[in-house]
Amino acid sequence: MKKQFNRMRQLANQTVGRAEKTEVLSEDLLQVEKRLELVKQVSHSTHKKLTACLQGQQGVDADKRSKKLPLTTLAQCLMEGSAVLGDDSLLGKMLRLCGEAEDKLAQELIHFELQVERDVIEPLFVLAEVEIPNIQKQRKHLAKLVLDMDSSRTRWQQSAKSSGLASNLQPSGAKADALREEMEEAANRVEICRDQLSADMYNFVAKEVDYANYFQTLIEVQAEYHRKSLALLQNVLPQIKAQQEAWMEKPSFGKPLEEHLAVSGREIAFPVEACVTMLLECGMQEEGLFRVAPPACPGGLGGCCLAQGAGVLWRPARLAGRGCPGRVLAGSAQFSSLSRSLWMAARLSGASGHSSPV
Repeated sequence: MKKQFNRMRQLANQTVGRAEKTEVLSEDLLQVEKRLELVKQVSHSTHKKLTACLQGQQGVDADKRSKKLPLTTLAQCLMEGSAVLGDDSLLGKMLRLCGEAEDKLAQELIHFELQVERDVIEPLFVLAEVEIPNIQKQRKHLAKLVLDMDSSRTRWQQSAKSSGLASNLQPSGAKADALREEMEEAANRVEICRDQLSADMYNFVAKEVDYANYFQTLIEVQAEYHRKSLALLQNVLPQIKAQQEAWMEKPSFGKPLEEHLAVSGREIAFPVEACVTMLLECGMQEEGLFRVAPPACPGGLGGCCLAQGAGVLWRPARLAGRGCPGRVLAGSAQFSSLSRSLWMAARLSGASGHSSPV
């Protein structure tokens, strides 16, 4: 209590200018002290925002982190959908391939977040919450020691004045010796603490390159994560395209003519050939087949079967027996022919670079 009282009295005297005040830090160290506070603010803010970017739960192992990851949930949903639809359907195969890809992406994301947490987030936390606060704590301790030293010097000087000695003589006696010894011990403690604080501050300045490497590491880890994710996606894309190309049932309407002929291996578009064949077999007795304008899109059972392409078994009797009138077939043929005619007209008028629709 007595030491605390002496500190408060010395601080009050220094505030009103009645006592000598010793500078705690040099001008260079004062600049370092300001930079310490700025770096602490930036590190704390960056740590907070970077932690918010993590999708997984921070501080848990990979297995627990994976269970609550959105990508893992999506992968499970896709795999469950694939199991429901089965691999005998195109959609089921697509869901299985995409589910496997999303699960691999989730594993890469978990590895990425763990590495960022270990190499960037934790060092930033130590810098903002441990290293810099320790230096600031030591700075406050030095200020108290300097205040104790100034208080001891003031009391020793007051003791010298009260003894009535000349200014060029040293005070004597037990009390004066005790005050002088207290002053010297306080000065020694100040020097030891100041040397340690100076070393810590200059060490902080020297380690600024190491602190900057945290952010270089962040970019390098992000780049590696995106490279691996891109490689996974590039590996699965050919498999997805191969499944779609190998699928037999392909739509015939709304596709470029060149693509339709290349896929089906035909010289004449399948809708045109199928409709003409059907009309020759069972529609020539109807009147006004081509008098009605073609519909905007082919309809009925005939249109649905034609839309599936050459992969569907074409049975004229099957369609005829289900009430597929000749006008529907004629309209389908007209629809396909009209689409190609419109494309040819657009190309002749200058709209080049488009593929001919079926």
